[in-house]
Amino acid sequence: MNNILGKIVSGKVTDENDKRYFVQIEGETFFLDKKEIIKPLKLGSTFKGFAYENEDHKMQITRDAPKSQQDHYAFGTIVNSKFGLGVFVDIGLPNKDIAVSLDDLPTIKSLWPQRGDQVMISLKIDNKNRIWGELADEDVFKAISIPGNKNMMNFNLKATAFRLKLAGTKVLTDDYRIGFIHPSERELEPRLGERLSVRVIGVHPDGTLNLSMRPRAYEAISDDAKMLMAVLKNSEDFSIPYNDKSKPEDIKKLFGISKGQFKRAIGHLLKNKLIAQSEDGTYLTDKGKEFE
Repeated sequence: MNNILGKIVSGKVTDENDKRYFVQIEGETFFLDKKEIIKPLKLGSTFKGFAYENEDHKMQITRDAPKSQQDHYAFGTIVNSKFGLGVFVDIGLPNKDIAVSLDDLPTIKSLWPQRGDQVMISLKIDNKNRIWGELADEDVFKAISIPGNKNMMNFNLKATAFRLKLAGTKVLTDDYRIGFIHPSERELEPRLGERLSVRVIGVHPDGTLNLSMRPRAYEAISDDAKMLMAVLKNSEDFSIPYNDKSKPEDIKKLFGISKGQFKRAIGHLLKNKLIAQSEDGTYLTDKGKEFE
């Protein structure tokens, strides 16, 4: 059966009833739903389709072949997971989801793909004729990818995580570029198959992209921080005589915010190296002066 299941194969139509045709392939009988067929099939004719065992453990053949097959990789969508077994992937069959074994999934269960995530799989058949999903390895992703280029710097992209390592996360962007996210460029480690919003921060000579999940400086700072930046930019010497040690009432009177809000805003700006502080107050750095 290994040379039949999970593939597009041909067989002979040997019988029928009101709802089904029966197709024989190498001594095995598969049923074909008549709803798929527009023009009736003749007994003895040849039918070509995708052979599989459905969720009711019946051998079935369909004209609507999924893209994931034996030796053919394609993305499928996670629909469920089962403790002690793995995750189930929808590859487009109406009555069969494909299991990916927990042996092929991350050791840390929180990094398993969740419902709606996508993984690239082919199909493999075990010695009990069960169909399993086989995750694509890095060589497969490299084979289908195209190189990035320097013109992509600072682009916003969508990507799917396909390899999780201590050194970082490998992803495939929607336009088929290979990307790498260093742990310093993310808050949390992505799940396998998770869809991510990323930004290009570097391009290697081989076309691999360095990516970040962190927001740009202007996206990261709060409204209060933006207000402080506006005050600093409009001052004569790009400075104000206030810092995080200033009195709450003075801060409230000038800026209209609490001391806590002021300190958080100052913290954001310091983190992004847009300002610096001294005993006399707060001033813009060169980076801050250029900030828009």
